[in-house]
Amino acid sequence: MTTRARSIAILRLACPIIIAQLGSILQGWADTIMVGQYGTPELSAAGFVNNVFNLCLYFLLGISYATTPVVAAFFSQGKHCEVLRSFHESNLVNLLMSLVVMALLFILYLNIHHLGQPDELLPLIRPYFIILLLSLPFLALFNSMKQYFDALGNTKAPMWVMIGSNILNFVLNYLLIFVLDLGLFGAGLATFISRAFMPLAMWLVLQHRQKTIGNGQRVLPNRQGILNLIRLGIPISVQLCLEAGSFNICVLFMGWIGAAALAAHQIMGTVCTLAFMVIYGIGAAAAIRIAHHRGIGNWEEVRRTAQTAVCLSFMIDAFIVAAICLASHPITRLFTTSHEVTVLVISFLPAFVCYQIGDCIQIIYANALRAIEDVRAMMFYAFVAYIMVSIPLAYLFAFPLHMGAVGIWWSFPFGLTTAGICYYLQFCRHMRKGGKGCNMIVS
Repeated sequence: MTTRARSIAILRLACPIIIAQLGSILQGWADTIMVGQYGTPELSAAGFVNNVFNLCLYFLLGISYATTPVVAAFFSQGKHCEVLRSFHESNLVNLLMSLVVMALLFILYLNIHHLGQPDELLPLIRPYFIILLLSLPFLALFNSMKQYFDALGNTKAPMWVMIGSNILNFVLNYLLIFVLDLGLFGAGLATFISRAFMPLAMWLVLQHRQKTIGNGQRVLPNRQGILNLIRLGIPISVQLCLEAGSFNICVLFMGWIGAAALAAHQIMGTVCTLAFMVIYGIGAAAAIRIAHHRGIGNWEEVRRTAQTAVCLSFMIDAFIVAAICLASHPITRLFTTSHEVTVLVISFLPAFVCYQIGDCIQIIYANALRAIEDVRAMMFYAFVAYIMVSIPLAYLFAFPLHMGAVGIWWSFPFGLTTAGICYYLQFCRHMRKGGKGCNMIVS
């Protein structure tokens, strides 16, 4: 396969993933805007609850990522019964993990009055917390089904389901928040319904797909398959939570500096998410292709697919970063009229540009390692990059070296680049064990 054909194959899978992810971002923006228009206390309560749930959502997402390499390998080998068995095992594992997370969050809910939140917010926090808690099993099942579809190379079906869910959530938000005057509880109810809709819609699509995959055969989960998914999923979840947790701690540091720093960080983080999601889509698509090649033992294509994905991510990211830098002033004005915040956002741009190479490498090779089921070392490397490098440097630059908010952003290139180099070297080691070399040249 030529580099051009490889690139087209990756982009064909990546585009629906990117569209779906960007749709989720826009849904989050719409939720925040609509709750904020209803009232400031509701917005504060929603922000607190959503921050509590964020790490749990990353954990559940990581569990679902184990599905892709397992299903894709069986699918590439033509083992259709094993594909269906893995699908049922994935649903079971993701559902059980969501129940474990629910139990832990419920314990937190019972002690929520000890977390130092204003007393006037607790009546808003409690019902919103509970309804989001009840929606977790539906979200976990959708994650499982989405990864199953992705592994089969069908990324369009999850995209359409996610778009439909976003539209449903937007309409329900308006009706429940404003028309029925349910406020924050209405926003939570809209989220619950839209999350329940997603696995149901995926299940309806799957009815036709299962007939073509397994010839209508009935297969049951087995213990070995379940344990394998857990063995793969836990390290991936830990890696995602370490990465997200490091950024959450940086938000805490920003709060120590002041409200303007926190606002500027929020704006720049929101803008950066757009670039991240595009590169993530390329990485996820590359992981699907890599898992297929690994399934049939074509390690040369595994190596070349990863290299092609890195080059694609560099080229596309360069355009995105250039556009963000050139339009930084008008973009910032969409979020704030504060001159102080605007100046801070602009001051973050050099650090933002510097960490792009490391970010592209860590995204692509993290996905590549998941695709070849080499995830344990990645968990350790994430701890080193984000906990031992990024967080200490953020504190050092911001406070002892008196660089303030800009110093926190200069810690990101070090953490992300450390992760990227470690993941890349681990991928190379795996290729050498398979009898294949590994270099950054695409031929």
